[in-house]
Amino acid sequence: MTSPFDPVKLGDLMLPHRIAMSPMTRNRAYGQIPNDLMAEYYSQRASAGLIITEGTQPSVVGQGYMNSPGLHSEEQIHGWRKVTDAVHARGGRIFAQLMHSGRVGHSSLLPDGVQHVGPSPIRANVQVFIGDGMGDAPVPVELTEAGIAATIEDYASAAANAIEAGFDGVELHGANGYLIHQFLSTNANQRTDKWGGSRHNRVRFAIETAKAVADRIGSHRVGLRVSPGVTNNDIHEADPHETYAELVDGLKPIGLAYLHVFEGPYRDITLLLRKEFNGTFILNPSTPGGFTSKENFDLIEDGTTDILTFGALFLANPDLPRRLAEDKPLNTPDPKTFYGGDHHGYTDYPTL
Repeated sequence: MTSPFDPVKLGDLMLPHRIAMSPMTRNRAYGQIPNDLMAEYYSQRASAGLIITEGTQPSVVGQGYMNSPGLHSEEQIHGWRKVTDAVHARGGRIFAQLMHSGRVGHSSLLPDGVQHVGPSPIRANVQVFIGDGMGDAPVPVELTEAGIAATIEDYASAAANAIEAGFDGVELHGANGYLIHQFLSTNANQRTDKWGGSRHNRVRFAIETAKAVADRIGSHRVGLRVSPGVTNNDIHEADPHETYAELVDGLKPIGLAYLHVFEGPYRDITLLLRKEFNGTFILNPSTPGGFTSKENFDLIEDGTTDILTFGALFLANPDLPRRLAEDKPLNTPDPKTFYGGDHHGYTDYPTL
């Protein structure tokens, strides 16, 4: 029987165990540039088998939230280098999550003249925090063929920037209602060209983006996160079982390092993807009303997944793998300090 504390191969990396840190938005990249506080936060958690960073925009137009970091400028590369150096100095491994928000965001977050984009000009029925309250998401500009090509190139360029910044690889955020997921959906994507309509067309953007990024930095450095059936950010999928079967089939020739499933209501889709995907499988399991915890270790032991990602418990317990291995008490996450602020609720959680 496989143990959560057994090593596992991911791409060219050998991870010391199977407890990974899930990507978690923390909104502390003031000016969209990673800083010393972020370097401390991530390095405190370097004992994770793998750290996956918070969502990081691959372009100016990809920003959906205040104080989220980017990977499209020299200043951002330099800032992230502080983070990766600090993590590697403590023996850790870290992937950058590339997240283009697509139609999710607010006009006040972007420079004058820059507008949010999406597969179709259909507004998401969501609001985002804009500093002095909440603001409605805009009607996005529909991406043209040239715009789609440029957006895919933005992902590839950001991935190259991530490697320059010292990351071990990147995760493409194809979940939770952001741009890649918008193309997969049947409500945000109302296109009638080769990028929409049929399942084969709706998965095309995800596959072409994954291929472009893999071509740029090597498939062994690239993962993809998906969330079948999850409705975050006003997303609907009329045919998730068929869509994700089509997606995983199209990903096979690329040879990605891993597939990361943020699980929604369909354990059967999780099991299908586990069976069909030809790389390392990572799962953030469905835990309604709770967090991923030691109770989910059976998913590694029975072969449902290779690796488990922990979110809120990793946020509150920098030394989570040790606490789980030694069955020690856990710090309780404080939701009031999840987003924005200073070191409180960020780098001041105690270790054993």
